[in-house]
Amino acid sequence: MNDIPVTPEELPTFVTEAPERENGANPNAKGASDLDHRALAFADNHAARALFGQYDEHLAIVERDLSVEAVARGNEVHLRGAPEQVAQAHTVLDALYERVRTGEDIGPGDVEGAIRQSSRAEAKTHMPGEKAAKGGGGKLAMASISTAKKTIHARTPTQDAYIRAMDRAELVFGTGPAGTGKTYLAVAHAASLLERGAVDRIILSRPAVEAGERLGFLPGDMKEKVDPYLRPLYDALYDMMPGDRVERAITSGIIEIAPLAFMRGRTLAHAAIILDEAQNTTSMQMKMFLTRLGEGSKMIVTGDPSQIDLPNGQVSGLVEALHLLTPVEGIISVAFDASDVVRHKLVGRIVRAYDNANTPAAHKP
Repeated sequence: MNDIPVTPEELPTFVTEAPERENGANPNAKGASDLDHRALAFADNHAARALFGQYDEHLAIVERDLSVEAVARGNEVHLRGAPEQVAQAHTVLDALYERVRTGEDIGPGDVEGAIRQSSRAEAKTHMPGEKAAKGGGGKLAMASISTAKKTIHARTPTQDAYIRAMDRAELVFGTGPAGTGKTYLAVAHAASLLERGAVDRIILSRPAVEAGERLGFLPGDMKEKVDPYLRPLYDALYDMMPGDRVERAITSGIIEIAPLAFMRGRTLAHAAIILDEAQNTTSMQMKMFLTRLGEGSKMIVTGDPSQIDLPNGQVSGLVEALHLLTPVEGIISVAFDASDVVRHKLVGRIVRAYDNANTPAAHKP
């Protein structure tokens, strides 16, 4: 099959805000003479069935999101719609077919991600004294992370920039609303580094501050008190690595999961270090954590500045760090927004509703 060339972004060196996206009009509203028709044939029948999805659910997503008709006939797909949308659907299906053909499983989220990636707007980048380069033509290429259990592909332009940033920088900030994959991708990257031997251990940490609760109010010993706060990190680990390997690594100390308070006084060398829920760190805690970075290590800090649970009047260490460290060479900051939510479409709408309610215009009488 012939590939439809698209223009991918070259790796951003410093992403300061999420890419803007525009909602286009329905191309099928045009006259019949403006519509394009294209038939795609896939040689591998088994891969074609997986590509189309159960009851053609993946093609239904392509129809919904790209406003084209996508009709399966055997191992063929007939596309009909505006020329730009048909070409985009062609690119998306080609990219997904290659993934299926090499043995990957895809689901509705992967289809939605490929569509977002194919229509991505150029991310706004900034690095002091350096301009972001622009790439040439090529295939639809999404950044990915390979772990023992799965390969995770970027599902939004910002996820793509985030994965590429983690590959390049020693310190990365990933900020934005829930459901954008900040923590999940960070843990996946850490697991990949450990499996490749690029680091000797993984250290996962969170501040023990959650909606007014404190460790002292929970029953049990220290591990039992801490585990509820760190459960999302456990869940992500088990999704990336076989369960028995995770258990052995935790027991041997290769994977360490600890509250932020346990980081003081340490130098963390040859490690992948993740601080999650960093918006709940104080200024002193954030400085303490960032200065733990040792030789051969990589540090990823994630958080949502809109969900700070610190006592009133206390400055978030994450917010302060983003302000202070933006000009520092070698640090990359990637900001997600509601359009990057991949958890559920309704979550994205919820985030946008809260964002709109918090704008100055929303509070005017």
